[in-house]
Parts: sequence; structure tokens; C-alpha cells
Amino acid sequence: MNEKELADLSEIARRIRIRIIRMISMAASGHPGGSLSAVEILTCLYFREMRIDPADPALPDRDRFVLSKGHAAPVLYATLAERGFFPPDLLDTLRQAGSSLQGHPHRLDTPGVEASTGSLGQGLSMASGMALGLRLAGNPASVFALIGDGESQEGQIWEAAMTAGFRKLANLCVFLDYNDLQIDGRVSDIKDVRPLREKWQAFRWRVHEIDGHDLRQISEAVAAFRRESGMPTMIIARTVKGKGVSFMENNVNFHGQAPNAQETAIALQELGYGD
Repeated sequence: MNEKELADLSEIARRIRIRIIRMISMAASGHPGGSLSAVEILTCLYFREMRIDPADPALPDRDRFVLSKGHAAPVLYATLAERGFFPPDLLDTLRQAGSSLQGHPHRLDTPGVEASTGSLGQGLSMASGMALGLRLAGNPASVFALIGDGESQEGQIWEAAMTAGFRKLANLCVFLDYNDLQIDGRVSDIKDVRPLREKWQAFRWRVHEIDGHDLRQISEAVAAFRRESGMPTMIIARTVKGKGVSFMENNVNFHGQAPNAQETAIALQELGYGD
């Protein structure tokens, strides 16, 4: 990734963060913390790494993305709008009655959404099923998924991990958004999911550990996934909940709390909205 590409992706990430804050503020409801922590991951996937076509969301050999931590829907919606899957004005209808942008993604309602998620722990099973189906069909597409660290306390995550490892789903690449915060506090205090590398390796996964806000590291990890074969890939991405907004960073109160008008103004100012 050269300097221009890095600058372009960084600018896209900034715009996505602005969209997240604005849409959640307008809805007066939503999950800003875990949406902001995943911005660089989705930016890199949708604007550099994945084979997709907004003009043809059902392209047969497209790469798939599954947002297992479905409550972080704002980051997915903002990214899809920025990428051209639907008009950005639609973001203003988040969580409104009749809108296609509800609190959790709905595959049948929203262009670009591959799986209806929100019941935590299920998205990795969906992604594994997609990867197995694509392989059986001889389809070269890859499947990417994003899971949460709090979500990794769910037993179904590890059932899916065992299945994907046993089936050697080398076309499956999963990011773990490891910000160490869930709705009730620190993941490490509530039910520690560590050691992560050793656990995923024991389930027959290839594991990379990166800074989840470093676009170069994200891209390099995906490139390694593309090169490697024989097993699925887990990318443990260390992130900051609420990244990019000073008073939201590492603040568990903004797991599922919308900013008020004053907080929204401060957040947008910090993100350079209107500059």
C-alpha cells in the first residue's frame, strides 16, 4: 500500500466515522462504540480487498462479508453507503419504522448485506456455511466475517471454529474486533476469552495478530490469507472501542448509547465534519 492509497483509505474511514455519529445521533439509538472500533477493518475490506460490485450485489463470484456482531450495524451501513450500494441519504432513516436500516442487518431488506445477524454467536456459523458451500460449488470467492470479543464468550463461536478448522475452510477469513469491552464492562473481567492465539490454533486455524486501526497491517494480513492454504484464517485485531471520538474511546457507556446533541457536535468537530 503506497502513501496515496493509505491517505485515500484514511479519508474514507474518517467519512465513515462521521456517518456513524450522524446516523446514530439522528436515530437517538444505536451502538457507536463497537461500530467505531471496526471502521478501518471494513474500510480496508470494502475499498481495497474484497471482490464486490455495488452495481451487482448478487455477483456470483463476489466475496462475502458477515457482520456477526450485528449490533454494530451502523459501521456496515455507513460503509455500504460510502461504497455505493445505496444512497447515503438512507442512513438518516436508521431504526425508523419502515426503514431498510434497522438496528441489526437484514439480508432481504438491504443491498450488500449477506446475512441477517444480531443474535450473538451465530454469524461465524453462517460464514462457515457460506465458505463450505462456495467450495463445494467450485466458486473461488472468499468469505470474510467480523466477530466480537464479548461475542466470543458464546459457545456457538467455538462450535463454528471447530467445524471450519476440521473442514479446512481456507476460503474463510475472520477478524476478531478485540477492544476488551462489552456492555457490562471489561471482557477480561466478565469472562476472559484469553489466550486467543492458542485457542484458535488449537481449533486448526492460522492466526495473525495486528493493530486493528492500522490499514497497512490489515491489508497485509488479508494478503497473507490470500497466499495461505489448508486452513481458515483468524485475524486478531486489537482495537479501541469508540475509536476516533475522544470521550467515547474505551468508554463502556457508549457501547449502546447514542450521543446527545452536545456530544454529537463535539464528536463531529473532532472528526473534522464540515472542514
